Amino acid sequence: MSDSPGPSDPADILLVEDNPGDVRLTREAFEEGQIANNLHVATDGVEALEFLHQRGDHVDAPRPDIVLLDLNLPRKNGDEVLAEIDDDPVLSRIPVIVLTSSEAEEDVVQSYELQANAYLTKPVDPAAFIEIVRSFQEFWLSVVRLPPMESDDVE
Repeated sequence: MSDSPGPSDPADILLVEDNPGDVRLTREAFEEGQIANNLHVATDGVEALEFLHQRGDHVDAPRPDIVLLDLNLPRKNGDEVLAEIDDDPVLSRIPVIVLTSSEAEEDVVQSYELQANAYLTKPVDPAAFIEIVRSFQEFWLSVVRLPPMESDDVE
């Protein structure tokens, strides 16, 4: 049994994003931040679920402390990924933050109905995008207390 990351432990973050520019901006924001983290990237919904379920090429993947999820993804969209996470008693303990360009009210409502923990809209401006990621990092990895991550034997 391992607890959520402490102040000196790097957090494992799964970024589910198919836009290489947004992946680069997110990496830059995390690198400039003061909080240690390991950023893992899945470029579509199927790969994200493989990572989360530790299947296929991701058998040795760590269980992430947080998932940053885009909604507009190839193969399986963000809503489908959220639904699968919500249906799994182990995965449903992982905080999922939707980080997407959609400002549509129905996307916000649907994400929360599927148990997303937060919904952030990506700004178009790269500097503003980096600031959003930094704010996320500070809040979710410094302020919020996350549930302990345990092995698959949740009671």
